[in-house]
Amino acid sequence: MVSADPKIVVVGAGFGGVAATIELQKHGFSDITVLDAAPELGGTWLHNTYPGAACDVPSHLYSFSFAQRRDWTRLCSPQAEILDYLRTVARDYGVDRRVVPNTEVTGCTWDDSTQRWTVSTAGGHTIDANAVVIATGQLNRPAYPRIEGADTFAGHTFHSARWDHGYDLRGKRVAVVGSGASAVQFVPEIAPIVERLTVFQRTGNWFLPRENRPYPAAFREAVRRVPGLQTARRRFIYQYGELLTAMIRNPRSLGRLGHSQSSRFMRSQLTDPELREKVWPDYTFGCKRVLFSSAFLPALQRDNVELITDAISRMTPSGIVTADGREHDVDCVVYATGFATTGFMFPMKVVGAGGRSLDDVWADGPRAHLGISVPGFPSLFVMYGPNTNTSGGSIIVYLEAQARYLRQALQEVRRRGATAIDVRPDVEAAGDRQLQGRFAGTAWMQCNSWYRDRSGRIVTNWPGYMREYEKATRTLDPTQYRLIE
Repeated sequence: MVSADPKIVVVGAGFGGVAATIELQKHGFSDITVLDAAPELGGTWLHNTYPGAACDVPSHLYSFSFAQRRDWTRLCSPQAEILDYLRTVARDYGVDRRVVPNTEVTGCTWDDSTQRWTVSTAGGHTIDANAVVIATGQLNRPAYPRIEGADTFAGHTFHSARWDHGYDLRGKRVAVVGSGASAVQFVPEIAPIVERLTVFQRTGNWFLPRENRPYPAAFREAVRRVPGLQTARRRFIYQYGELLTAMIRNPRSLGRLGHSQSSRFMRSQLTDPELREKVWPDYTFGCKRVLFSSAFLPALQRDNVELITDAISRMTPSGIVTADGREHDVDCVVYATGFATTGFMFPMKVVGAGGRSLDDVWADGPRAHLGISVPGFPSLFVMYGPNTNTSGGSIIVYLEAQARYLRQALQEVRRRGATAIDVRPDVEAAGDRQLQGRFAGTAWMQCNSWYRDRSGRIVTNWPGYMREYEKATRTLDPTQYRLIE
């Protein structure tokens, strides 16, 4: 039997870890320790400091419903403002006092005899826990491409998610490998200061406009003073996100509207027909992440910027060689190649009941009941787990829903005087079949993307709407779980 106040370890001090800790605290759980490998809390918003870093979800929705801020400076806040918001919320709710920084978790192991978890750290320390919340997210480990000869390059290199602010790009010849969400933000920022910028694109993107100018003073004052304006704005943004999801779910009807809007916008920005042909995506609108920017496409048309669509074949000490045999001499290479999205908490070693490794359980692809619970891993909960990413909304909505759900699970353990709680395998399997079936006919299925694992199965995204996920996780059904006494 677990104590009335179980010991809970939260792994990760980003939005997910903060959300879970606050929710648990609110309902009487006080023995909570938050471990994070970084020197301070913040998660992805601590690490991603590249020029122009910002969220592409409007801040009135990319924020906790219970901690609304009325003084956002822009529609989509920059990295520093988001980090300040998260730190403020963590301080206001006392989460910061629970964070143990510079503590990388290397493993979580369930002991069948003691019915407890042992959390191991890179420093050789261990912590016993009744429950573990893994809140490392999907966008935490930078992914690097495998390029022949990369180790021979004599210039400077770094990943956009670990920007080297000590290296001065001014007057340099810079290569950017990748043209996704991060590159779209920093390329317009660095293009005016470098001597030459070469952007290597594997696939084009669908774009929608985003003018992210500072809010006028009158608008900011209205948000602060007019009752209901903040709530109405948040509701509007929520519905806009649901509309974007509807376009992705229905590519032959509503999706045509998104395609048409994006096409008109991109044509208006791309005056050079040759560049337009290079940039234009060859897949269905919404199959990959739709990007919001009014600055990236104009930046590609600068005299000192070149877009390369030929595949990279190898690197040399002086630069990058493409498949057409051309060598591009550069001083610096910035990898804007995203994250290892389908690895979730790996390479952390997670071992559940009966000594089964999560590596083995997920050999055919990551899966979890509602993205949160994995059979055979009692009282272990995943935040931003399999199939809980959103293409049209705010992940904060999902994180709050997950925090409420796992809190209910631990309340059930406490109410029943049990030791732990474990989702039934048949429940998880049935849920996964239903979930995967909902992708049929959607835009997500019409190209390859980072949403898929090696088998082609979509393992990152939720197939429906934010409101559906909130409904599915609103009330935990105890019959879907077994209690360990």
